[in-house]
Amino acid sequence: MISKANTGAWLTVLGIGEEGLDSLTPVARRLLDQAKVLVGGERHLAMLGEDPREQIVWGSPFSTMVEKILDRRGEDICILASGDPMCFGVGATFSKRIPVDEMLVVPGISSYSLACSRLGWAMMDVDMLTLHGRPLSLLHPHVQPGAQLLMLSENGTTPAEVASLLTDRGFGDSKITVLEHMGGEKEQVLDGVAHCWSYPACADLNTIAVECIATHRAEVLPTVPGLPDDAFVHDGQLTKKIVRSSTLSALMPMAGQVLWDLGAGCGSISIEWMRAARGTKAVAIERDQERLSSIAANAQALGTPFLSIKEGELLSVLGDLMKEEQRPDAIFVGGGATSEGLFDICWKALKPGGRFVANVVTLEGEMKLFEWHKKVGGELNRISISQASPIGPYHGWRAAMPVTQFAVTKRYDG
Repeated sequence: MISKANTGAWLTVLGIGEEGLDSLTPVARRLLDQAKVLVGGERHLAMLGEDPREQIVWGSPFSTMVEKILDRRGEDICILASGDPMCFGVGATFSKRIPVDEMLVVPGISSYSLACSRLGWAMMDVDMLTLHGRPLSLLHPHVQPGAQLLMLSENGTTPAEVASLLTDRGFGDSKITVLEHMGGEKEQVLDGVAHCWSYPACADLNTIAVECIATHRAEVLPTVPGLPDDAFVHDGQLTKKIVRSSTLSALMPMAGQVLWDLGAGCGSISIEWMRAARGTKAVAIERDQERLSSIAANAQALGTPFLSIKEGELLSVLGDLMKEEQRPDAIFVGGGATSEGLFDICWKALKPGGRFVANVVTLEGEMKLFEWHKKVGGELNRISISQASPIGPYHGWRAAMPVTQFAVTKRYDG
């Protein structure tokens, strides 16, 4: 039997279903009874009835409450949470802040598991995400023909907002099912189609299931690099689609990794990096005000609202990043390659095993890339692209400026 006595844990996190304390296993109930301090939402704490122990209502903002709990590290604390606390829940948050042997988690059944059982969906075929406390725009990368989506709602108006987003994207024929209060006496299922969704408000406690169906006007964006050039708002300072695909291939996005995008332009590389793998992060550095606005607009429209955007001159911002930010797993130089000392700063910051990629179109830029290549090796490639264009009544090839690309991986031995 799980026991705090033989684990040394001070924090317990218990997942509770809609049916309340009756959903707890005997082990979970024993851990709850032993706790000295109880933490949870008003709904969870109300389940306890008259209880003399100290109770803390989980409030906003979420990050502040986490810090309050951590400030009492070592006390006997039990957090009551909904469903599975390790599935987009508070348990997952604390597991990143404290060693696993300091906490005990007893999960309940997640909303995703319950929804799949109600719908007859195989969980491994479903994209699972949460819109609770997160921007609706996170949904964009998941909207693909034939996709099955399960979403935790922010509140009762979230289903209508999802229906509107799907309709605007040309997926108005998508089937939407809202499952309210699953596992409890008030459980209810609402069905409809996105373009004619007729429920302006549902119960705040709901999970949304979507079967994505594309109409003839659907805006279908690929899940692999690169997106069409016209998917981005830009002033011409854009890494074009074919070059962008090559660049992302060299950068090799991997789950949870961090990219520094230097001279970000409209943010296309950062945004595609974050779309390419789960949990990726990116910092886009740009000095031009209009381009900064374009980066923000593109990040919102293409489903990467958590892109970090930094304004300023490269060397100045890099100095701050070296002090404040997580070291990068990859660095892309899209502008500013001729800045003196840039490569040395980036190379020092880059993690072992990290990738450094730079694109230039000028002779001066090429000279810099050749200097870097002599220092650390890597690959130098020239990318030339021609597109068919009208020439009177005929067509011919019109060449774009060739792009010289330098790509290198930092060895683990330095």
